[in-house]
Amino acid sequence: MSATAVRPEQPPAAWRPTPLPGPLPAVRARLASTLPDDSRRALWVTLVITGIAAALRLIGLNHPKGLIFDEVYYAQDAHSMLSYGVEWDPGADGSSYVAHPPFGKWLIGVGEWAFGYDEVGWRIGAAAAGVIGVAILIRLMRRLTGSTLLGGTAGLLLAVEGSHLVLSRTSLLDIFIATLLLGAMYCLVRDRDWRRAGWLAALEDGLDVKRRRPRLGLPWWRIACAVLLGLAMATKWSALWYIIVVILLYIVWDWRLRCDAGARKPFRDTLIYEFGQNLWFGLLAVGVYTLSWTGWFLNDTGSYRHWLADQGRSEPPVIGALVNWMQYHFSVLDFHNGLSSEHAYQSWPWQWLFNLRPVVFYWSSDVNCGASDCAGEVLLLGTPLLWWTFVPAALALLVWALHKRDWRAWFLLAGLGAGVLPWFMYPDRTMFFFYAAPAVPFFIGAVTWCLGLIIGRTSLHRRNTGLPPLGSPERRLTGALIAGAFVAVVVLCFAYFWPIYTGEAIPRDEWHARMWLDSWI
Repeated sequence: MSATAVRPEQPPAAWRPTPLPGPLPAVRARLASTLPDDSRRALWVTLVITGIAAALRLIGLNHPKGLIFDEVYYAQDAHSMLSYGVEWDPGADGSSYVAHPPFGKWLIGVGEWAFGYDEVGWRIGAAAAGVIGVAILIRLMRRLTGSTLLGGTAGLLLAVEGSHLVLSRTSLLDIFIATLLLGAMYCLVRDRDWRRAGWLAALEDGLDVKRRRPRLGLPWWRIACAVLLGLAMATKWSALWYIIVVILLYIVWDWRLRCDAGARKPFRDTLIYEFGQNLWFGLLAVGVYTLSWTGWFLNDTGSYRHWLADQGRSEPPVIGALVNWMQYHFSVLDFHNGLSSEHAYQSWPWQWLFNLRPVVFYWSSDVNCGASDCAGEVLLLGTPLLWWTFVPAALALLVWALHKRDWRAWFLLAGLGAGVLPWFMYPDRTMFFFYAAPAVPFFIGAVTWCLGLIIGRTSLHRRNTGLPPLGSPERRLTGALIAGAFVAVVVLCFAYFWPIYTGEAIPRDEWHARMWLDSWI
């Protein structure tokens, strides 16, 4: 063709497709939310299943009578904190040395203040935390899967998960940290959706993201996440691993957001932006954690409160209190690092994964069941037929995450990994099954995700994501029947084990029939 050749004429405007307003459809599809538009039905599902969880956790909450298992520490510490502001040792007529931060005990104390110093008083806080955890998981899984049905399924499975139920009916710290961390992870996902919606709106308004980023306003969900993580850390230090996971996810998700939106230098911009974001995020979490120790700072009798003075050293105002406080933390850290004494119910993380070594919270043969030989037990045991799907579901989720590069699958894997994997680094430490409590909702999330794959994609999910249907209607019906049968079997299994979750008096042979494994005895 000659260099002077005339370029062909452009087709008339009527022939050309009208460009869509805002960003390209592909960008819009990457940034748009897949949340279903059935908010009223979702509210009813949340209320009904949360109500079921509440009934299971509140019925007979005052049984067994008296302090059981570690309630002898936490319930009494909470009671003394109401009177003295710190944990108190009546025998020594002074403060007692404790190895966990105060916030979880304050939550137990609120129940004792409201309902009295009895079984209901010191257990009601745990019950409330368990119920709230079920509600949060429903909303989280609905948001992740784009399905109210799957969100409700996840909540129901958590409601009938045995170890979660037992912890919700006992005044230990683990149900509190589990719910606080689940809430923080929910806020993390809400912040992600909020940011992507803000960027999409800015692009629709014509913002050139290659030149500047949109102004989104105050990040309330990130603030709430920092507060919840600070409170979780103020309950048990094992929340540290979730703090690390959250910061990493914030960085990765901001980078992916900038890539999806078409930013010019997404990685560089992410490093600059997230440095400042995570700086104030960390400072806020640390500030919340520090505030949880207000009772210790305002009290002259707290353990290590005047450590410097006890060493014959000067103790300047404020700075001296902070030095004493840090010394207390060093002492607690040494305590945990040296915790290696043998215990009848200790277990290793690999045993948690397969529900192999439960913990007896209460046991009595001096109970009346209408038979000559009776037993009453509260056993911290996961619902077996549900728990034994955790590892296969997690592995299936990992395959999906690797193959599809699905951020939702990686999120669930991060949640369950942060709750279990760090404990493998302490092979000589004394550990217990209830340490896995924060990971349980994410394991159930993995199971729910697999049930969703068995059922197939809904029409709404296909419409929101542009993905093709996953099988025929007959295949979806078959998948729904399989998933429904699984949930029904889990509920029946939970009902069968109900007596040993609640300390109900039953004949000894019926108790023994429920000891499916020798390691459960």
